[in-house]
Amino acid sequence: MSKTLDLITIGRSSVDLYGSQIGGRLEDMASFQKYIGGSPTNMAAGSARLGLKSALITRVGDEHMGRFIREQLVREGVDVTGVKTDPERLTALVILGIRDDKQFPLIFYRENCADMALCEADIDPAFIASARAVVATGTHLSHPRTEAAVLKALRIARETGGQTALDIDYRPNLWGLSGHGDGENRFIASDQVTARLQQHLPLFDLIVGTEEEFHIAGGTTDTVAALRRVRELSRATLVCKRGPMGAVAFTGVIPDRLDDGESGPGFPIEVFNVLGAGDGFMSGLLKGWLDGETWVRALTYANACGAFAVSRHGCTPAYPSWDELQFFLKRGVVTPALRKDAELEQIHWSTTRSGDWSEMHVFAFDHRKQMEELPGATAEKIGAFKELCLDAVERVASGRKGYGLLCDGRLGRSALHKAAGKGLWIGRPVEWPGSRPLTLEPDIGPDYGGLNEWPLDHVVKVLCFCHPQDDAAMWAEQEAVIQRLYAAARRNRLEFLLEVIPSKVAPVDDDTTAEIIDRFYRLGIYPDWWKLEPMRSAEAWARTCAMIKGHDPHVRGIVVLGLDAPEAELMACFEEAARHDLVKGFAVGRTIYSEAARAWLAGTIDDKGAVALMAANFAKLSAAWDKARAAQGVAA
Repeated sequence: MSKTLDLITIGRSSVDLYGSQIGGRLEDMASFQKYIGGSPTNMAAGSARLGLKSALITRVGDEHMGRFIREQLVREGVDVTGVKTDPERLTALVILGIRDDKQFPLIFYRENCADMALCEADIDPAFIASARAVVATGTHLSHPRTEAAVLKALRIARETGGQTALDIDYRPNLWGLSGHGDGENRFIASDQVTARLQQHLPLFDLIVGTEEEFHIAGGTTDTVAALRRVRELSRATLVCKRGPMGAVAFTGVIPDRLDDGESGPGFPIEVFNVLGAGDGFMSGLLKGWLDGETWVRALTYANACGAFAVSRHGCTPAYPSWDELQFFLKRGVVTPALRKDAELEQIHWSTTRSGDWSEMHVFAFDHRKQMEELPGATAEKIGAFKELCLDAVERVASGRKGYGLLCDGRLGRSALHKAAGKGLWIGRPVEWPGSRPLTLEPDIGPDYGGLNEWPLDHVVKVLCFCHPQDDAAMWAEQEAVIQRLYAAARRNRLEFLLEVIPSKVAPVDDDTTAEIIDRFYRLGIYPDWWKLEPMRSAEAWARTCAMIKGHDPHVRGIVVLGLDAPEAELMACFEEAARHDLVKGFAVGRTIYSEAARAWLAGTIDDKGAVALMAANFAKLSAAWDKARAAQGVAA
């Protein structure tokens, strides 16, 4: 059978709730960040970020947290064929905190959890045979039922030409050796655990662990002696992790000194959070191992990935993309606190975003002032009308990718809530309508803390009326707002769309928009999206796109706004914009909804008629954009 997967990990899968406050007791944590967790889950996601085709075998609960894990794995590019839904048990939870650079308290909520119900029947032989390697972790060898499932997977892998790896991943309290409050403890000697592990060591081609983990596997706290005992039982390559001293690999006889093993360079970084660092290390090691690299190169990948994990909050979110890893290895450490390295963090953010938005058909009904000025408009009626706008989006999208909406949270709150979970791109404005200098909606708050209430799939959209000819005072005031807003969006893990409209301020030429874009990038603002007014000049588009690409090769792209332009004019604009691959689509509003809004507010059409009219307009614009893209050889 052909090997369509690079690796399958098997074992724990949980939701990690990481304390947001740093430097205090877990008892005093007030808020938490939610991530996927569990060593096999982290490794599947981490290796996928490095370009490997990875999959996970585990169980999750039939509830919200189980669905979160499954959906997040898909976003990370992990094959979830082997993720089974347990109808009776809950998804495991872990609560974690960062006390200081040495204390990382954690509590495992794993009493009869879903992943510990994994059994032999969950192991599909054909699925195992499709992978080049199967990676097991120690916890699932601690219970007869999960142990049987792991052994079945390992046997099939070896019979079908696959390789096998073990991350010892020793957590004493998950072997029942200590209480729930002892999750941080990494070593308790146990003859029973040692015997169980040693029984299975011959099954592996690669065995990875810390010195303490090899102590439990070898049955002695003398590291060299422990490695030699493991070597007596297994011909596997042994990789021993040594914390700040890096790691060493042993392919044959164990020497008298650990330093005599093969090693890769270490990285002098600040220790911020050791939780999940081993899974990051393993992700890099698996990349090198399965790509056939030397152990020195594989350990270089592993040490670098571990360094990223140690320097950031969370486990999986900390792991690098392949582009990020290559950049880091080429450039090196600039600041030991990697999370404070702006250049590196920008690459990390922009290369680990999820979602394919290579095509954008966006109905923008985020207008507030324009709708409030319509005859018969009230806040209640506008809110109801925006729900009809959402109905039109859904009708045209019909479940297809590449469709979305712009809607505000003041008048369109109910529509925003209804849009959740429908697979639509959702942008949300924060500017006070028409403001210049720029001010924001009151709900954002004076400290911009209102963004922490937003769902993570909402994109922060801000419109700035600006022009290169603006005086220094105007620029300073507007830039200060955007810089603070951009920082708040990143802090809250929200994508950022910057819309600029210079033509409402002063005349424009081919360089105007490019000059504005250059200015914002030089301030350190890297929008995920740009929303730009139509440019009729091919040269203006070329200069604008070149400026964006020069600053940010990983940008999501550009969407073209409408400015209430007539339909025919917009379609002509599409033909020019579609020539540029950076332009992903449009975000148009009044051209779509104006006629329907006036008629609906006047009572001359009902809900059904308004939705039909807007859907027809939106569909027509979408078809025009797709046609323009197709004419350039880009599939819609």
